Amino acid sequence: MSATHFDDFLREAISSDPGSEQGLSKEAIFGLYTSWCTLSGCPAESEDALWEALVSKGIDPGKNTLAMTGPAAADYILSSAPNLP
Repeated sequence: MSATHFDDFLREAISSDPGSEQGLSKEAIFGLYTSWCTLSGCPAESEDALWEALVSKGIDPGKNTLAMTGPAAADYILSSAPNLP
């Protein structure tokens, strides 16, 4: 994953809440990432590449204070929701 690609993902789809006790799960991070890639027209990298990139930025994918933001968050949430009547 290029630094620019990952930096764009962090800037556009992730926010941090240092006071939060529970951040995003790995499943949610990867889902948000794939939604962001789809909306951005960027090819998605593998989960392993995403985890390596997060760790290189000092973010622990399994224990974090991350939150979703922006259009990718809405896309991910809507695509994850069960069919509504």
